[in-house]
Amino acid sequence: MPSYERKSDEDWKKILTPQQYHVLREKGTEPAFTGKYYQNKKKGVYLCAACGQELFDSNTKFDSGTGWPSFWAPISEDRVVSKPDNSYSMRRTEVLCSRCGSHLGHVFDDGPAPTGERFCMNSISLDFKEEV
Repeated sequence: MPSYERKSDEDWKKILTPQQYHVLREKGTEPAFTGKYYQNKKKGVYLCAACGQELFDSNTKFDSGTGWPSFWAPISEDRVVSKPDNSYSMRRTEVLCSRCGSHLGHVFDDGPAPTGERFCMNSISLDFKEEV
């Protein structure tokens, strides 16, 4: 298991909005089709909203029809950590930021080529740095 950036719950609550804290630190989910990035078509890089680590490039983003921003690969395999998630009587794979351990979303094996993966992320878990 990676060595995550250590912050107390109180420190995270000072940095994040209540909605961000719920998703990033308590593993919540934002409602589909409501996030600020699910329809973003701009070129750039998506970052972890908690720690700023670069996670996904816009070149790997695709419209999955699910209502959440979806990517077929992270910038680098070492930017995210995957772990089993059996909550809500489902078998899924949770995706966490490798730097701070924040919950980003889930990865599924129904994505497009070349990876066949769909990293289904919460917009609220991400920031976006537009390419200039």
